[in-house]
Amino acid sequence: MPRQLERFPNLVTMFFVRAAEKGDAPFLWTKTGGAWVSTSWADAARQVASLATALTAIGLKPGDRVMLVSENRPEWCLSDLAIMAAGCVTVPTYVTNTERDHLHIIENAGACAIIVSTAKLAKTVLPAVLRSNQAQIVIGLEDMRVPAAIDFHNWHALIAAHPTPPEAAAARANFGREDLACIIYTSGTGGAPRGVMQHHGAILHNCAGCAAVISEDFGWDDEVFLSFLPLSHAYEHTGGQHFPISLGGQIYYAEGLEKLAANIEETRPTIMFVVPRLFEVLRTRISKTIEKQGGASAYLLARALDIGGKRYAGRLRLIDRPMQAAVATLFKPKIAKKFGGRMKAMISGGAPLNPEVGLFFESIGLTFLQGYGQTEAAPVISCNRPQAGVRMDSVGPPLKDTEVRIAEDGEILVRGELVMHGYWRNDAETAKVLKDGWLHTGDIGEIDANGRIRITDRKKDLIINDKGDNVAPQKVEGMLTLQREVAQAMIVGDKRPYMVALIVPDPEWTQEWCAANGDACSFARLAENSEFRTAIGLAIERVNKDLTVTERVRRFVLADGPFTIENEQLTPSLKIRRHVLKQAYGERLDALYKP
Repeated sequence: MPRQLERFPNLVTMFFVRAAEKGDAPFLWTKTGGAWVSTSWADAARQVASLATALTAIGLKPGDRVMLVSENRPEWCLSDLAIMAAGCVTVPTYVTNTERDHLHIIENAGACAIIVSTAKLAKTVLPAVLRSNQAQIVIGLEDMRVPAAIDFHNWHALIAAHPTPPEAAAARANFGREDLACIIYTSGTGGAPRGVMQHHGAILHNCAGCAAVISEDFGWDDEVFLSFLPLSHAYEHTGGQHFPISLGGQIYYAEGLEKLAANIEETRPTIMFVVPRLFEVLRTRISKTIEKQGGASAYLLARALDIGGKRYAGRLRLIDRPMQAAVATLFKPKIAKKFGGRMKAMISGGAPLNPEVGLFFESIGLTFLQGYGQTEAAPVISCNRPQAGVRMDSVGPPLKDTEVRIAEDGEILVRGELVMHGYWRNDAETAKVLKDGWLHTGDIGEIDANGRIRITDRKKDLIINDKGDNVAPQKVEGMLTLQREVAQAMIVGDKRPYMVALIVPDPEWTQEWCAANGDACSFARLAENSEFRTAIGLAIERVNKDLTVTERVRRFVLADGPFTIENEQLTPSLKIRRHVLKQAYGERLDALYKP
């Protein structure tokens, strides 16, 4: 019988119940001195209880907002739980935020205190605190020099000074599912971030729905998660923290993207939450590595992709069975070992994924599930499920106890406990998306005969050309970035006769091209190199062959450099910021329409 997640009154109670059940079993893992070191459930519960008492002792009251600025680490989870255990509201923020970003969130949220992990991160936080009239208290995970006007406390010292039994803190957690748990600020693809009010019940609803997927489709066991997406993003906050807690799972904190592959092999996770961009990068790396090996490995990869494509299309023949067995015996176990050897599912969310990428991972033996959601829904709305039949062009059926319907104009509407209570201090924007109990997602889609949702595009991102035809930019951009010559792309064409593109060439391919053509690899020189531009143009033409006349990219410009979080052309969750890119490259893109 599949296990059902209990109905908890709040996230804090769920944590303390699991901690009591698991006791001295390992819970949170981090790498220290080259070795993985764990914090047990029992020790975590003691730290959460003590920090919650300390927060009250230094003057915080129920309902106060506490900003949390930290990289992914055990103390992030412990701080979040302690803030809520004190009856306060967590306000997570990105470590990549500027002083201006921090100031906006401090003042908009009305934060009374800030927990910051390092002196380095404090360099952008402390000036914002001094400029604001809100936060008076700063709590550091390490000692740091702070102005005298700020009431500074050491995180570890607070815990040591207020020892509290977990049972006492658990007894004080008398808030309900409707009470506010956190304010998560959207990553701002279209402008200033807005604070999404997520209540305890919204996140608990997500946990129960995701638990049903794991329990019914894979079996709920001793789950191990590897956390590497930013915890300040709703996807990782729920999927990489509260969902593992709900299952009584273990959480490893990755050392960073550059060490992710090694961390996967070391920690052997059973479930991973990943964004599409990472899948695309992993696909490219796996393909290149095997191509360089050549011989049997390259042959078996080609056969695996061929068999996988036929199987997905329902065209697998009896004659293909011997090769299918060879791939399963000689190739897939090697891939599985690279991913730890016990991966149940890799779950993609946060942005649309090209179906070709999903099929690649399924073909090489990794169960791949694409989900769908947004911060306003805590954030998971739906997820592909093997038992319902995985389709790469869909995001699966809605989670348990989640209603989804399609409006007359094609917009996806969602109703259920997962829907936010609104945007913090922003009634006007709240009224635009919450109508008669339904969340208007801003996404365009349809529901197939098997109840699976299919996203066609983002309503506000749809390009409408001068003839009134609609073009879904994310589809075209996804196809462009699958070409080995293209790392990133954005297309435009609103109220224009055709589509044009902004292209970031792939750095590895560019290095290879420069070496073969005896040219210096500088963006400025290559942008003027007709042969280099021709090579990029050929990649675009390959994509155009699979597009409609309306979707085809007619002309392009090369970007001055990659889209990054640092230059604010990417959000922290790796989505392109169209408005920023249009400001930076608008004149050059407009010039593509001139004779």
